[in-house]
Amino acid sequence: MSDKKKEALEAEIRSYVGKPIGPPVTGRDPVNEPMIRQWCDAMGETHPAYLDAGGAGQTVHGEIVAPPTMLQAWVMEGWEMHEGYDEPKNEQHRLHKLLNDNGYTGVLGTNTEENYTRYLKLGETVTALTVIDSISEEKATGAGIGYFITTKTTFTNQDGEDLGDMSFRVLRFKPADGGASQAASDGGGEAAVAQKPTRIKPPMGHDNGWWWERVAEGDCLPIQRCASCGKLRHPPRPMCDACGSQEWDSIEASGKATLHTFTVIHYPQFPGYEYPIISAIVDLEEGERMASTIVECKPEDVSIGMALEMVIQEDEDGFKIPFFKPAS
Repeated sequence: MSDKKKEALEAEIRSYVGKPIGPPVTGRDPVNEPMIRQWCDAMGETHPAYLDAGGAGQTVHGEIVAPPTMLQAWVMEGWEMHEGYDEPKNEQHRLHKLLNDNGYTGVLGTNTEENYTRYLKLGETVTALTVIDSISEEKATGAGIGYFITTKTTFTNQDGEDLGDMSFRVLRFKPADGGASQAASDGGGEAAVAQKPTRIKPPMGHDNGWWWERVAEGDCLPIQRCASCGKLRHPPRPMCDACGSQEWDSIEASGKATLHTFTVIHYPQFPGYEYPIISAIVDLEEGERMASTIVECKPEDVSIGMALEMVIQEDEDGFKIPFFKPAS
């Protein structure tokens, strides 16, 4: 890209900073108990302030309130509002299309930050306004050269009262292999061979490293067990939540499970993954619940309560991870 064209692109990109991506979005339903119950059930949340009117009356709230982390859920829109950038539906789409058309074809979510001002009460209506908050200078990253784009969403109720905010940052970049190929075609000498992206590896610390080692070595699904009271727990953690013991061993799960809930992920798409992804919460036969992915199944064939069985998937780099597929 010539210097003149690059300057023009930079100027056009900067013109988006401070723009709302579109009009405010108001939730279709006010804060309500059925949706709170569904959320808590999916997340394994049992606090009475969210679920029981009598118990909530004894808390500082004096009534049922919604979990703070549900804040965005009240205004989330359907997939059709965000699918693709070929026909932009808002300013954010137009910005991404501009970058895509200029060679920045990769998208990678990097981080999000949420702030909650207070708990939401039943009957409140949530409205969200999202603004393109900032765009970085062009950066060189491991994924490729690109721009970090940060949007900020502010949440208010029907009276305009502040409920919280959320910042979300993505990297829009020129894939490293594409950049190398372009350099070669421009006569820039030999292009470096870009490695194929692989799955993002989970953090492996003192408390959970053993679990991943067992999966890799034994092609099995281990479950941590308290050595004092025998209670199972997953994910692994240092102390039993039932008796407080820090002594533990593990058992090998049968691999049989049922589907508790799921969501189908289409976007944003990260390098190293195949889409759509069926992200799921499964109930193991032993009684523990875990997050996983359903494979060897089309999204339209997935149903809550379906029987599943574990399968160990090995990535091209040798990394092993337990997934689930429909039971034979």
